[in-house]
Amino acid sequence: MSAAANSLRGEAELRVGDRTYVLRPSFAALVAAEAELGPLFALVERAADGRLGLGELASLFWHCVRDRPEALTREAVGEAVVTQGLAAVTPALRALLGQILAGR
Repeated sequence: MSAAANSLRGEAELRVGDRTYVLRPSFAALVAAEAELGPLFALVERAADGRLGLGELASLFWHCVRDRPEALTREAVGEAVVTQGLAAVTPALRALLGQILAGR
């Protein structure tokens, strides 16, 4: 496991298998997510309306994994979301969306 998430930076943690990864909404990560998912404000609006898809959630997490190792796959991130359930990963989503809206 890498260093713990820093909530002051809008970071969160996601458990994938037996490892915990830090999700960091860096500029590069958010640009990559936006290129795939569309405008971030629209993503936040969909989340607020309860219309954020599972694939969108997993993609946002995927792009935000800090120091992502080559062994970690996008499918593993998606499976971790499904395995843990939406209630368990909502705090991480809330932290990322909060950072998108509020900035540093």
